[in-house]
Amino acid sequence: MQTYARSHTGDGRERAIAESTATGTGEPGAPGEDEFRVDLERIRFSPYFSRLSAVTQVIPQAGSGTTVHNRLTHSLKVSAVARSIAVGFRDAPDVVRATIADLGGCDPVVVQAAAAAHDLGHPPFGHLGEQVLDRVARTKLGLPDGFEGNAQTFRILTALDSCDATPRGLNLTKAVRAAVLKYPWTRNEWRSLPPQPAELLPRGVGADSASGAIKFSAYSIDALEMADVRSAFPAIDRHQQTVECSVMDIADDIAYSVHDLDDFYRAGVLQYTSVSAELNGWLAAQSVLGALDALKLQAGVALRRPGYALEAAWRHTWAKDSWIADSERFRQSVERVTNDLVEGLLTIPYDGGLEADRAVSAFTRRWIDRLKGSIRVERNPNVRSGHVRLSSHAWHDVVVLKFVHTRFVLDRSDLAVYQRGQARVLETLADGFHLWLNDPDDAPRAPRRLLDSIEAATAEYRVLRANGPEFFTAVGLGTSDNDLARLGRSRAVVDYIASFTDAQAISVAALVSGTSDNLWESGRSL
Repeated sequence: MQTYARSHTGDGRERAIAESTATGTGEPGAPGEDEFRVDLERIRFSPYFSRLSAVTQVIPQAGSGTTVHNRLTHSLKVSAVARSIAVGFRDAPDVVRATIADLGGCDPVVVQAAAAAHDLGHPPFGHLGEQVLDRVARTKLGLPDGFEGNAQTFRILTALDSCDATPRGLNLTKAVRAAVLKYPWTRNEWRSLPPQPAELLPRGVGADSASGAIKFSAYSIDALEMADVRSAFPAIDRHQQTVECSVMDIADDIAYSVHDLDDFYRAGVLQYTSVSAELNGWLAAQSVLGALDALKLQAGVALRRPGYALEAAWRHTWAKDSWIADSERFRQSVERVTNDLVEGLLTIPYDGGLEADRAVSAFTRRWIDRLKGSIRVERNPNVRSGHVRLSSHAWHDVVVLKFVHTRFVLDRSDLAVYQRGQARVLETLADGFHLWLNDPDDAPRAPRRLLDSIEAATAEYRVLRANGPEFFTAVGLGTSDNDLARLGRSRAVVDYIASFTDAQAISVAALVSGTSDNLWESGRSL
């Protein structure tokens, strides 16, 4: 039985610009799934989607072999997991299917499309690039919104990419656009709301809402479109994801938790000795570690004493998510990960042979199946959860798996050195283009795509001035034409840099800093 229960004339199928056909082939389209299938294919054929094959997922592919995931292979796997979850709802109990239908439905193709699109906005160099570009956008370019990968995804789909129907955006259905809104708010709207403890705020807002949300899915210039999109889902609360978005978000968590461990194992950066010492050390001394005061615990973390970092991670988890965090289930998850990852997979050093390949494939399959089989649907979820979530046991599993990522991969000093260099690349790009565009004599020679983007972004700020002038007042910005032109230039620079692949970012940074000796070859990236 289908679970999406949408009429053929509405309920998320509306596009900003009506199109005469549903298939894009010139023939009348069949109602139902075909309309969403158009969206999926538009995303897959987008140059922004192709670009993801050359953008870092977690660790750089250079020097790690061809087996390491990039943003494209990650997105494809998220799409597969998400579709599997959505299709599984067809066999769910009647009460679950009724809840999903009441909340707006869950179409497997909408879920696929959202999963395919969810990382389009990620800049070069993975999450590091997102952090650096956000800092540069706020401190050097004067953009109160800064940069956020999810907001950039929505911007690509609705403004930066193009299709036959419109030169601005892909003209996707409201359901698909809503399904990419993992954090359905702007950064700045939280500044005007009363402060609350972090545990009472939606996941992604952060501990200091007065400074604006850390994670958000739309810039202020795209806020009106976000509101229009979400109007198609009246049963969804203001700061909640749609059901289809929740499925995509869960699938992203599953793929990140499991497939990235696959990468780390194959790349040889996940070692038995260190992981075993930490997890088994915590299991052996849980009560002792739990009795430590915060200062002694942090001292132990700094000295890399076994078990201390995991205890700190547990306390952080409890402080944020006491609505679901449970000490006994956390221990059970540590035991599961220890048994299957540490005493299982990591006992077989990866050498590229068949035994190691079979071991990692079996590990991945077991955990993907376990997590996919642990899905729950709730009509009234906790503010830090969604309408679709993992069971408590599986939720704790993901917390432990992510801890392994962070502690034994992301915190490595060799990766940190490499990332410092990548940060300098992005800073060089921002400085170079910002100075160029503010040189009245030489700005007209800037790349055509960048100049077109400036014109379009400035026009968007004019619309915001007319329809949402309170934004400028709230962040202390002027609204003169010169002010808007400056904002348009800055937003265009961010859009431009975020559209590069890792290799393009490096080559163009060398050009703008005057250190490249491949003028014509590197210049093609512009």
